[in-house]
Amino acid sequence: MKAKTKPTSARKTKAKEAKMQKKNYEKVWENCLKVFRDNVSPQNFKTWFEPIKPIKLENNVLTIEVPSQFVYEWLEEHYIALLRKTIKSQLGRDGKLEYSILMDSVGAQGKPYTIKLPGKTVNKLKNAPVMAPLNLNATIKNPFVIPGLKKIDIDSQLNPSYTFENFIEGDCNRLARSAGYAVSQKPGGTSFNPLLVYGGVGLGKTHLAHAIGVEIKDKIPQKTVLYVPSDRFMNQFVDSVKSNSQNDFVHFYQMLDVLIIDDIQFLAGKERTQDVFFHIFNHLHQNNKQIILTSDKAPVDLQGMEHRLLSRFKWGLSADLQNPDLETRIAILKKKMYMEGIELPTDIVDYIAYSITNNIRELEGALISIVAQASLNNKPITLELAKQMIDKFVKNTVHEISIDYIQKVVCDYFELPLELLKSKTRKREVVQARQLAMYFSKNLTKSSLSNIGIHCGGKDHATVLHACRTVGNLMETDKKFKSYVTDIQKRINISREG
Repeated sequence: MKAKTKPTSARKTKAKEAKMQKKNYEKVWENCLKVFRDNVSPQNFKTWFEPIKPIKLENNVLTIEVPSQFVYEWLEEHYIALLRKTIKSQLGRDGKLEYSILMDSVGAQGKPYTIKLPGKTVNKLKNAPVMAPLNLNATIKNPFVIPGLKKIDIDSQLNPSYTFENFIEGDCNRLARSAGYAVSQKPGGTSFNPLLVYGGVGLGKTHLAHAIGVEIKDKIPQKTVLYVPSDRFMNQFVDSVKSNSQNDFVHFYQMLDVLIIDDIQFLAGKERTQDVFFHIFNHLHQNNKQIILTSDKAPVDLQGMEHRLLSRFKWGLSADLQNPDLETRIAILKKKMYMEGIELPTDIVDYIAYSITNNIRELEGALISIVAQASLNNKPITLELAKQMIDKFVKNTVHEISIDYIQKVVCDYFELPLELLKSKTRKREVVQARQLAMYFSKNLTKSSLSNIGIHCGGKDHATVLHACRTVGNLMETDKKFKSYVTDIQKRINISREG
């Protein structure tokens, strides 16, 4: 019996030693963090030091885990002196620091692995995908044009017709326009970095984003400005992964002086794309480069976005674009008429402005449709013609339906609070409403199953698929349930058709 107790006793001793060792390296790192906190700004401390985890302490070597290769390189480039001094103060003259980095493999096996790095050995590694320091004279793949470029060769992808001059200012957009103009005069040098402009469809987000870029290029031609829709950014990243050229992708974006990303909400649920954008964002922001983003929602309402990204979006200014008031709508129409060389009676302009209230794109489209109809049929532009065209235009315009709106319609129909639908409760009436919201979101929006699941309380795509099948089966077997579907469909269609 005694022989059997020895291993148990040995295991206990070993476990006790491991616990003591863990306590030691955690204490050492805690002391280091106190020093770092006193020597760097709160923002830099939160960005670069808070995510680090101590792993072990052996032979006066403290091993820390950093979240990415980029963070390792940044620490080595900007904080190496502080790190060395602090480690030696805690561990003595022989104290050393070792990094442990969890990497995503780009090889055939696709398994994550860890590399260990003592300081300044990153370029000596042979088997790990290493991001070399940025060299503007090197050949870097341009995802927009061709391999081999210099900074000056980058096409800004801007629309020169979107300017501040033809962006009509009103109470609905004054803050966003003023902030955008301030940024264009001093990119990277204002407190509006990043500048996030958000608002509904057709309210001028893209126009304003382009206008900022166009103004910067006019005022400071040597600045490298790039406008890119978020879906193109994602596609470029996917292509870089397939071709094993992530370094080129990241370095290309790190070269920019001003980065404008349109519709940032489409990065929701794309974890790897968000990760690479996080590091690009940090690099640009730390080097006082300007970042401009647009979104259909305020940062607080963006779902499926990593918390660390959302917190960075709030570093600068978030400015909303609201529905234009009547005076602004009339001013927009008159500006469009002036640019297109059109003359219309005041009563017709007023009628268009009264009829279309919440989408500038539709407002301008209605104006062009009326003029085109009159020209093609060789008819004078009268108020009667305008009424006929507006009635057809509004009736035939299918408004975009969002997941959020579908959820609101479903919750209103069943008299449930929205928070309950997004909760984890398994009550039958809530589960039924949640499944209906998923069903309509799949059929009436272009969102992926994963994105729908995120909006419905963090469910996965399999749950959404199961919900859609369940709704389909119940419609065939349960008349009462089918009436629910029909009634909700009618309510959604009312909004969709005008």
